[in-house]
Amino acid sequence: MADQQAQAPVFNLQRVYLKDASLELPNAPQIFLEQEAPAVDIQVDVANQPLAAGIFEVEVTATITTRVKDKVLFLAEAKQAGIFQIESIPEDQLDPILGILCASIVYPYLRANLSDLITRTGLPPVLLQEINFEAFYQQRLAQRQAEAGNGTVQ
Repeated sequence: MADQQAQAPVFNLQRVYLKDASLELPNAPQIFLEQEAPAVDIQVDVANQPLAAGIFEVEVTATITTRVKDKVLFLAEAKQAGIFQIESIPEDQLDPILGILCASIVYPYLRANLSDLITRTGLPPVLLQEINFEAFYQQRLAQRQAEAGNGTVQ
């Protein structure tokens, strides 16, 4: 009976934290006089690393760049991370759990922190859209396989 309990899968969120945040308004205050609507570019990335046996950090990063004409209105970047205990999971399932499930847990915190950070500038918040992390993971997996097929590995 003890053997069966020792091999039971374990998945615990231990901590979610804001790892890094930055905000730049390089053309303030003159940029506030512009009347044109800004163009918004949003980049999201997911990374993970083992911290100890059965303990992993998953980091979701978002970079938001807004421009009015050719000038940057603001640039905001944040890294939200979570520490997860994951044990007795088959090796082939670990990467999808980290890239899909864990990223989905961390992302709402990132959305809230970036929205709050941008709102503090006096500008309207940029609300990050929901992300289907399963599709995001599959897309990145296909990209890595294509790069490996071309002889370029990241």
